[in-house]
Amino acid sequence: MSNQVLEVTDEEVTLLRHALRHYLSEFGHNEADILRSTKKLLAKLPQPTPKAG
Repeated sequence: MSNQVLEVTDEEVTLLRHALRHYLSEFGHNEADILRSTKKLLAKLPQPTPKAG
């Protein structure tokens, strides 16, 4: 498995985090492998930097 680099803006990181959280909420306990993988991906995403005033 190779590593990939993806450059995204803070706004895109926020969107990705929201989308993955929603994705997680759509699965039940029968999809444990998907839940695990999605949680691992979420953990890799940096926290977006808050916008200055």
